[in-house]
Amino acid sequence: MNRPASAESPRRFPLREVGLCLALIVAVLGVYALMGAAYSTRMLVEASCYAILALGLTIQWGYAGQFNAGVMGFVALGGFSAMTFSVPVNDAFWDSELPGQLGLALLYVVGAIALVWGATKLDRLGVPKTLRTLIAIVLAVVLYLVVISILRSVTGEIQSRAGFIGGLGLPAWMGWIVGGALAGAVGYFIGHICLGLRSDYLAIATLGIAEIIKAFLKNSDWLTRGTATVSPLPWPTPGPGELGFVMARSLYLAITVVMIAVIFFLLHRAYNAAWGRTIRAIRDNEISSAAMGKDVNRRRLQIFVLGCILMGIGGAALTSFNSIFDPQGYLPLNHTFLVLVMVILGGPGNNLGTIIGAVLVYLIWIMSEPLALALMQLLANLGGDGFTGADMQSRALQARVLVIGLLITLVLRFAPKGLLPEKVKHHS
Repeated sequence: MNRPASAESPRRFPLREVGLCLALIVAVLGVYALMGAAYSTRMLVEASCYAILALGLTIQWGYAGQFNAGVMGFVALGGFSAMTFSVPVNDAFWDSELPGQLGLALLYVVGAIALVWGATKLDRLGVPKTLRTLIAIVLAVVLYLVVISILRSVTGEIQSRAGFIGGLGLPAWMGWIVGGALAGAVGYFIGHICLGLRSDYLAIATLGIAEIIKAFLKNSDWLTRGTATVSPLPWPTPGPGELGFVMARSLYLAITVVMIAVIFFLLHRAYNAAWGRTIRAIRDNEISSAAMGKDVNRRRLQIFVLGCILMGIGGAALTSFNSIFDPQGYLPLNHTFLVLVMVILGGPGNNLGTIIGAVLVYLIWIMSEPLALALMQLLANLGGDGFTGADMQSRALQARVLVIGLLITLVLRFAPKGLLPEKVKHHS
């Protein structure tokens, strides 16, 4: 009796995956040999935090085709949460009447929002829609002017008497969890508004929202100290003062690696489950998926929120490790474009490729400056009059952008689907 032929092709040996992993290990060992253990371990910790951010973007862009250009905003929200939870309590604020005044002002804000929302529902009582809209707009403007005046009065008192409200004095890892939840909540709100937009409009909208988040955190001195920054931020592990730089950073690295492993396992299971197949079907043909009874908007919102949660967690871990919360330090180049390059290089939709791309791109990003500086120093020693001390340093720093731009150009030319393209299984 003849056996039926298998519908699935035999599994191949993952030669490309193994080769890329070995090449990455060799590159990391080279950095350790060149720069030392303390510097290299710090680089790996930051790269692992960026890998979490890249995983959040790859499920949005790779799984669902959602181009999120506002990664920076969700990273900042995660960093804000990490700061708020881990910074010690500010007794100058809590031992005064200011918490009660602030709570009352925030209650006014909630009441104003509820009134405006209620005004938008007046058409259910028979009010014409045009009149309803006019009432809602006028009410929103009036209530905004009243509430913002009350809030500014209270926040001005907080800044003059206590500096800022301070933190909660809780473990940093709690701030990481809440940072993911906060980023997810904001992503849920944004998704309801923006996910109906075309991909290019979605990118513009998310980019603008990220700048709004940054501007709010930078100008809310009563909440974040604004440009004055907040530091040092506690780690969830013993710090360098207790264990030394190498050991403390290695322990922090172990935590981020475990986080990546858990996220990778869960995403891999979800990708190969019915949920993942539905998401990819919506990405490839939204009309056909809707015709088959799939709730397209709900699924797209789910994947967008999930990606934002990972970005919030990664941003919280990165901010805690850097031990400083600086709203001005969140830059589109560092916290959006760089993550985008990581996903493009690794392969959108491929989780392993995204992790490899994140580590490789961050290694190139960090090492571009010292290598360019060494090259310029060599040219100066050989008689190059165009290189001087201060000028040489600034040019070496600019080499990062040049190298990353060249890298993304080469990848888009020779590997447009990334080093490890997404693997789509065909079932027959």
